[in-house]
Order: sequence, then C-alpha cells, then structure tokens
Amino acid sequence: MEYDYSKLGLSTAELFSKQEHNDLDSEKITAPRYSYWSSVFRVFFRNKLNIVILLLLAVVILFAYLYPVFTEYDRFGQLLHEGARHLGPAAAIEKFGFSIKYILGTGASGNSTFDAVWNGAGISISLAFICAAINMTVGVVVGAIWGFSKKVDMVMTAVYQIVGNVPNILLISVLMMILGGGFWTMVFALTITGWIFIAYAIRVQVVIIRDREYNMASRCLGTSTVKIAMRNILPFMTSIIVTMAATEIPSYISSEVFLAFIGIGMSEMSLGRLIYEAEAAMVTPGWGFEFWSPVAVSAIITIVLYVVGQNLGDASDPRTHM
Repeated sequence: MEYDYSKLGLSTAELFSKQEHNDLDSEKITAPRYSYWSSVFRVFFRNKLNIVILLLLAVVILFAYLYPVFTEYDRFGQLLHEGARHLGPAAAIEKFGFSIKYILGTGASGNSTFDAVWNGAGISISLAFICAAINMTVGVVVGAIWGFSKKVDMVMTAVYQIVGNVPNILLISVLMMILGGGFWTMVFALTITGWIFIAYAIRVQVVIIRDREYNMASRCLGTSTVKIAMRNILPFMTSIIVTMAATEIPSYISSEVFLAFIGIGMSEMSLGRLIYEAEAAMVTPGWGFEFWSPVAVSAIITIVLYVVGQNLGDASDPRTHM
C-alpha cells in the first residue's frame, strides 16, 4: 500500500535528497583497527593490581641485577672480624653503623645477609629464565610438529612414555653428582628432559586444531608441515604458551631451592644454597634472619613471577579483548 507523503506537509525536496554513490567508499571496512598486542596490554593494565605487582617485580629485578653491581660483596670479607658473625639487624647496625647492607644482619662468615640474598637472587632468576627459554623454545617447536605429523607422533609418543616414567628428581640428582654442581650443569639437568613435557602439552592442543578447514586447505596446496605448524597453528596458541611460561619460570626457582636444600644444588651462592647453608640458623635463637631472609625473597620472586605470568596469559586470550 503506497503511503501518501502529502499528509506530512513537506515538499518532495524536503522529504528526499539525492545520495551520491562511490564504489571505492563502499569497499571500505568501517570496523575499528585491531592490534592484538595492544589489546593484550590494554586488558592487562586495566587491572590496577597488575600494575602494583609489575612494579614489585621491577624492584626485585633491579635489586637482583643492579644492586650487586654497585656494591662489593665478599662472602668471606669479614670472616676474621671479631664479633661480626651471626648478628641480628639491630646488633649489626649498632656495630657497623646504619647501612642498608645490615638491615638483615650478618651471616655465618660475618657477611651482609642483605648483600648475600640479592646476589643469590640474581643467580636464581638467571637460572629460571635461561631454563624457561630453552625448554619453552624446544618444547613449543617440537610439540607443534609432534602434534601435526603422525609419523613424528609415533616416535615421540614412545619417547615420552619412557622419559615420563623416569623420576625427574632422580635424573637431575644423578646428573648433578656425575657432572658437578655448577650453574650450567644445573641448566643442563633441568632442560635435558624438561622440554618434553611442554612439547606433549602443546601436542595435545595442536591435535585439537590440526584438522580444521584452513589447515587441510594448506596441505592440499602443498604447504610443508613445519610451515603450517609455525604459521597456522602456533599463533592461535599464544595465550596457552604464555600461561605455560608463567608456570615454568617460577617452578625452576622452586626446583633449585629444593635441590639445594637437600644438598644437590649448585655450588654458586644462589638462594637455594643460602637456605641450605643457613639451615642450622632456623632453630638457633637470634640467627633466624640468615634463614628466613632468602626464604622470603625466593617466595616473593616465585609468587610475583607466577601472578604476572598468569594475568598476562589471561590477557593474551582474545576472548578477553571484547
């Protein structure tokens, strides 16, 4: 039924206007530009708690790496200094004068516990990041190929079943006793089989998405397995990889502290080694700062790294960008 526009009391010119048509304008996409990493950081920093935790992490990193550069730490520098050993904070400040070096007292060698803790923190954090970088890189690449190639899957599944049934702590202990307790020996012990568990987790995720239409189309076009895994699959697993890294990094600090506590850790004075050597101070009245200081710092580092990584992993999920 045709509507009578004359009832509106308006002329045709007022009711209708000519609209110019431009073919180029009609092809333009009006959706806003989307940047994945910009959205990740926007979601991450939206939570004010993340900013506080990130600042705490920055303080820890600065003290662990910059503080030792500007201070001269000598573990046995005050060994012969009379009355310098096993002092609490108050006694150390009274004897040596107020200084940040003595706010945690002195240790068994008369050395500053504060200096020892941050020197040890730098070693432990370096170990964690190096092990995580090696295991994550190898694990993600191998896992992507493992999940996409059925031939590789047969071989790697058999390897995983063998390695996965060997107690990891036993393997690390044997390697440390055979090769010695150096820093790189610990890196080798923690990475020689650590990557395979990451690879298996990635393989499970790849199996879920490997047979989607775009991957099948790529295979039909002759794209190599490696290229499909690297370009079609891994970019969709960013949030999973970040979340795994968030778990891996602090776990190496925990492992190092545990191994040192049972006597098979590094020879370097890491946090674990400090805790091991101060074990007797835990039950000795007045010596508690020697033991609990490295314990507290290792706990803070582990928790902060874990929380930052987990929240960054959540922000990496595109579903949180809406």
